[in-house]
Formats: sequence, C-alpha cells, structure tokens
Amino acid sequence: MAFVTRSSASVGWKLAAAGMALGGLLAFAPAAQAKGCIKGAAVGGVAGHVAGKHGVLGAAAGCAIGHHEAAKKDKAQQQQAASAAAATPAAGSDAGK
Repeated sequence: MAFVTRSSASVGWKLAAAGMALGGLLAFAPAAQAKGCIKGAAVGGVAGHVAGKHGVLGAAAGCAIGHHEAAKKDKAQQQQAASAAAATPAAGSDAGK
C-alpha cells in the first residue's frame, strides 16, 4: 500500500472534482460558443494553478479570452473575404473587354 499524505489526497479529490465539473460544462456547451474556449481554458487553468493555486479562475478567464480572440479572428477573416470579393470583378461583366 502506498503512503498517501492528507494533502496529496486532497489535491486528488480537487482535481477529480474540477475534471468532472469541466466535463459537465463541456457536455452542455453549444459548439458555436465553445470556439476558442477549450484551448484558452487549458492554458488559463495551468497558468492560474502555477500562479497561486487559482486554476479554476484561470480557466474561466482563459475561456473568455480564448472565445474573444476566436471571434476577432473570425470577424477579420469575414472582412477580408468580403473585401476580396468586392475587389474581384463579377464573372460575365464587360470590365475585362
């Protein structure tokens, strides 16, 4: 039998509880709103844990930031596609003759 201290057992239970909570949130989260959130939550959770045992707070902030950055990226791609379509002459027009 392995020797387990009270503090390491407590950390294990907290980790298991956080994993189950994250799994529950992901199971009910719509796919459209989760874009960028999972990557940001993973990075933010690790950063929050390292910076003072605030993994859950870091994961929540990372999710929000990741979602915001993904939305900015999508908006920029849409604007770029719209400007490229506007710059290209329509097929069948007399512009090239």
